[in-house]
Amino acid sequence: MPQLSPRLAEAVAALPLAPHLRVLEIGCGPGAAARAVAARLDTGRVLAIDRSAAAVARARAACAEEIASGRLTVRRCAAEDFVPEPGEGPFDLVFAFRVGALDGRHPEAGRLALARVAAALAPAGRVFVDGGDPLRELTVRR
Repeated sequence: MPQLSPRLAEAVAALPLAPHLRVLEIGCGPGAAARAVAARLDTGRVLAIDRSAAAVARARAACAEEIASGRLTVRRCAAEDFVPEPGEGPFDLVFAFRVGALDGRHPEAGRLALARVAAALAPAGRVFVDGGDPLRELTVRR
């Protein structure tokens, strides 16, 4: 598994992962959490998105092995603009760590982002953000 900061390792460990899940990470940054989640999946897949072109480039470089294996895809997209491409969803689990649109720092972007996430969730899909102990589950209206 990739080297993670203690805070990130605790958050990833708290995610209710199962080997078959389709997972969306919003705000992937350099890809450390996405790599760690992909390592815990078998037939599942991770889509990692970030609004920053630089972050996406770093994540693609750091996650080259996972991308080549088909377990991970990285693309540039803001949470509030997210629409799954064919074959990407629906997502069983969505998570975001330190993403202003989902942690309350940017309420309008958050409203738009949650609507996009809700449209991409599987019927029993769940959404987690940091800020709990260590995670907080968001209620998403479908």
